[in-house]
Parts: sequence; structure tokens; C-alpha cells
Amino acid sequence: MAKKVVIATNNAHKVEEISDFFSALDWECESLAQAGIDSNPEETGTTLIENARIKARAAHELSGCAVLADDSGLLVDALDGAPGVYSSRYAGEDGNDQKNNAFLLENIAQVGPEDRTAHFSCVLCFIDEDGTETTAEGRVEGLIGFEERGSEGFGYDPLFLPDDFDNEYTFAELGLAEKQKVSHRARALRALMDKLS
Repeated sequence: MAKKVVIATNNAHKVEEISDFFSALDWECESLAQAGIDSNPEETGTTLIENARIKARAAHELSGCAVLADDSGLLVDALDGAPGVYSSRYAGEDGNDQKNNAFLLENIAQVGPEDRTAHFSCVLCFIDEDGTETTAEGRVEGLIGFEERGSEGFGYDPLFLPDDFDNEYTFAELGLAEKQKVSHRARALRALMDKLS
């Protein structure tokens, strides 16, 4: 029998990536909307793990079933780790991917190619039906490009050049299958599965 898990996010792109990962396993994923759960807790944490826990605990309390929450961030070395935990609202509370990317490019406009190092980090918090909590983290190193490239993915994908592809292609230039081989989220999911097995 398939294990049912609610993906505790309102971000359709994250649901797609996580569901794609679990499609090869005997797990049935549902978004919050599909599960009929209205959960959008305020992310008051100062770290990715704190925010992942906030989201997972809120969804688990409402549903009573297994939930998986993700909090991810882009950490740019030249910006002392910004946008970090504020990645989704870097350009302000009404920010969107386009505004966030433009704001990031503006903030590192004077940074040379060798100093545009960054990494994506993903922290997952899984809470089983019985309330047992398991966390895992994944990370991918890379560079920030000088312009947006590609049409796949979301968020900072058009700017992020992963080291795993020799900084030649942005995440947005890779298809989901290629991105899933190296992404921070895929690495966190593999680490989580190792802990749960």
C-alpha cells in the first residue's frame, strides 16, 4: 500500500519537484490544496530548519497524517549569505521570482565572476503519522550568473550555475530530470530517504 504524505507548501513548483522524486517510490504525494488543508503559517524562524519545522508542525496538526515541509534558500557569499532564509521575499513581501532575481543582480552588479560563489540549501522536515520528526539537508554549490538564462524551474534557477555542470548551464536551462540529479532539494530528499529506511 502506498504511503500517503502531504507536501506542506503552497508552492506548486516545490510540489512538482518533490512529487517527481517520490514517483519512483511507493509514496502518494498530495499538496495542501489537494488534501483540503488550509495552512500558511508565518515563517518566523531565523534559519531554514526552524521554518521547515514551523510549516511541517502546522500541517501535521491540521491533518494528522504524514507531512513533509521544505524550506530552501540561496546563500550568496558576496552578500554574507543573503538572501538566505528570506530568499522568497528578498525584494520585499510582495516580491516574486522576477523581482527577487532583479534585486539580486542589482546587489551583486559590482561583484566579479570569481567572487559570485553561492549555494542553494534545502532543509526538509518530515513528520510521520505518529508525530515522529525527521530532518535532512541538501546543498549544491555554484555561481550566480550575470543575467537570467533558461525557462525551466523557478525562483533563482535562471541565475544559478551549479558546479556539477561546470557552471555552464543554469538550473533553468536544465530539464527537471537533469536538475534532480544534483539539486539541493533532490539531495535533501535522498538524505531523508536514507534516514527513514
